[in-house]
Amino acid sequence: MPHPGVPPLAVDDRGNTLVSFTRGAEDAPPRDAPLPAALVAIWHADRVLMVFDRFRQGWELPGGRVEKGESPRQAAARELLEESSQEPDGPLRFIGYAGFVLVPDRRAEYAALFAGHTGRGRGPATSRAATGQGCRSMLRSRGGGARPDPSRALRSR
Repeated sequence: MPHPGVPPLAVDDRGNTLVSFTRGAEDAPPRDAPLPAALVAIWHADRVLMVFDRFRQGWELPGGRVEKGESPRQAAARELLEESSQEPDGPLRFIGYAGFVLVPDRRAEYAALFAGHTGRGRGPATSRAATGQGCRSMLRSRGGGARPDPSRALRSR
């Protein structure tokens, strides 16, 4: 997955790197690393929902681990509801696979990325993630509005 000499797409302050994004068929994931996670970008008008992970102290897209017997699509919908109390207006759209290299052991893995829309922006919500870590959500505007703390978010390179 990582290619020598190719800079990462983004790096967080702990050294986790987003090294690739691959469009492709939902039923044909990359085979060079495991696919244990799913993420979802849910849009309300011109804003995308972000959740604040209290453990990692950063703003992220809702998402998490794919549970045994669950598809990445099912995991994305479940995590969206658990972390933000939001539901999409219709089926989530498959976007592609994000490739990560994660610290401390530099393990490579993929997350399936889905997107959707909601007309029912419920505003900030507080919920408990499956891990017991609290999450707080907000809608982030493309052109302004609420913003994650830039010192904790993934930095584009």
